[in-house]
Amino acid sequence: MIAILSLWLVIMLSILLTRIASVVLMHTGMARQSARFQARSAFSGAGFTTTESEQVVNHPVRRRVVLTLMLLGNAGIVTAVSSLILAFVQTGGGGYGLTIKIPLLVAGVLALWALANSSFFDRLLSRLVERLLSRYTDLEVHDYAGLLHLGGDYRIAELAVEPGGWLDGFTLGHARPAAEGVLVLGVASPNGDWLGTPGQETELEAGDTLVVYGRAEAIRALQRRRKGQGADRDHEQAVGKQNEVAARERAQRSRRTGQDSPPAG
Repeated sequence: MIAILSLWLVIMLSILLTRIASVVLMHTGMARQSARFQARSAFSGAGFTTTESEQVVNHPVRRRVVLTLMLLGNAGIVTAVSSLILAFVQTGGGGYGLTIKIPLLVAGVLALWALANSSFFDRLLSRLVERLLSRYTDLEVHDYAGLLHLGGDYRIAELAVEPGGWLDGFTLGHARPAAEGVLVLGVASPNGDWLGTPGQETELEAGDTLVVYGRAEAIRALQRRRKGQGADRDHEQAVGKQNEVAARERAQRSRRTGQDSPPAG
């Protein structure tokens, strides 16, 4: 029984550590899913080699987080395996049989898994970590997802400029993605060069990757559009759709503002 309790404790601490690390990585500017993926990869020692991994090791705070996870992960995995082995090889008159140990072990793991995927637990832990980071570190704590209002239909995404695609060979001023509700935050060239806050004169070429912010529907439509007959018409329709969305959002904001305003006199 002690071995099973030890295993539960190791799993709980592992979940807690990776979740804390994910929150710290998110507050350095990483997307939520990327932060969780990198934290779990580092803790498990999977060692995935991706562009995101390069961004982690080139950032001092992220590098410290990942190094700590690697050290703790090695110890945690060894302890978990040892506890699992002991749980099933221990003998003695007062021990529990396999008919009790297996259901008990499975029930505990499922309960911890449910806790790990709880949105309430996630919000609670995130607020706690934010307070600790603000008080005890000099890390600039910002909820980038909250600042950019990544809710509803709005997303940050990567948009590839493909040969023959609508954006290929156009400048941003000519393509006017912003008029369709897609703001270009940066442009990554195939050779790794990065252009932040690109201007209207920025020319897009096949192989470029745009980091964009906007409505998911508008981003998908822009990615699918090809040059040729009908492309200009699709662009104008997308601009009209965005104007309708913007007008609806302004009307909603005006109604809320009117409701919140104190009565005159």
